[in-house]
Amino acid sequence: MKINSHSLQKILFLLIILISFSTSAQVLRKRTTKLMGGRFDITIVANDSLSAEQNIDTVIAEITRIENLISDWKADTQISEVNRNAGIKPVKVSAEVFALTQRAIHLSVITNGAFDISFAAMDRIWKFDGSMTKMPTPEAVKKSVEKVGYRNIVLNAQNSTIFLKKKGMKIGFGALGEGYAADRCRDMMLARGIKAGIVNGSGDMNTWGKQPNGNDWAIGITNPLHKDTIFAVVPLKQGAVVTSGSYEKYVIFNGKRYSHIINPATGYPATGLCSVTVFGPSAEVANGLSTSMMVLGKVKGLQLIKRYPHYSCIMIGDDEKIFSQNLDVKKYAL
Repeated sequence: MKINSHSLQKILFLLIILISFSTSAQVLRKRTTKLMGGRFDITIVANDSLSAEQNIDTVIAEITRIENLISDWKADTQISEVNRNAGIKPVKVSAEVFALTQRAIHLSVITNGAFDISFAAMDRIWKFDGSMTKMPTPEAVKKSVEKVGYRNIVLNAQNSTIFLKKKGMKIGFGALGEGYAADRCRDMMLARGIKAGIVNGSGDMNTWGKQPNGNDWAIGITNPLHKDTIFAVVPLKQGAVVTSGSYEKYVIFNGKRYSHIINPATGYPATGLCSVTVFGPSAEVANGLSTSMMVLGKVKGLQLIKRYPHYSCIMIGDDEKIFSQNLDVKKYAL
């Protein structure tokens, strides 16, 4: 689940502090639209309004292009073609889709399956709408992930093909794709001479440059169990931030809280953490890390992010204890 400040569907609430009034000659323009099945908030700082709006159009076109490559809910995309041919034959994909799949599988390997793009084939036996009255049986849980497993994804770099070994398997990039799109759009805007902006795909956020008044972009972070109070404001300097969490969607059985984020390796919901926020240079990587850390839990999650020295995190446990790595939370505390 990706944080969305509009719907408050995330454990941590990200408040983007945008100062619109400035004596600078630069102008800030923002547009909200629906792409990749979710909400995108696009902010561009440019020399004039026309340029800002035109570049927002360019960002939207690029996100749409990526969606038409990797969506698993649109029938005519390369990923849908891969899924239709599961257990049948390899499917040739573009170099861009192949590379994204390679990176996703690498993350699966180093997390031992805590992250897995073949989660798309998982049976939805866990309900988080209040209708569940008891735990699923171990047999049902095991069956729910029988078609999930990154080890059954075969990549052929020479032919640029993807093959899913088992019939009924599916792959889907979900919010990882939103993070990738945010990264691509930031790089595209920088190449076009747009020195500041934000691309926020349902909480997979990438920022660059500064606000028109010269201040850094910043996010306010709250404890999800006390979301009306911001406990820290963290500046973002050409970086990404992503939060994974389980604030609204969870069930409680025998006093234990089970989140909507499912461990694709076991079929059981993640427990122990209610949110993980990751900061770093890439929204794609930050998304993969935040999701994996929710599944892995505090100890293994911190071990994972230590392998990425350019990334930092804030973790909040079900017991409301706050942990961090490569980030001094007290420095930004209010």
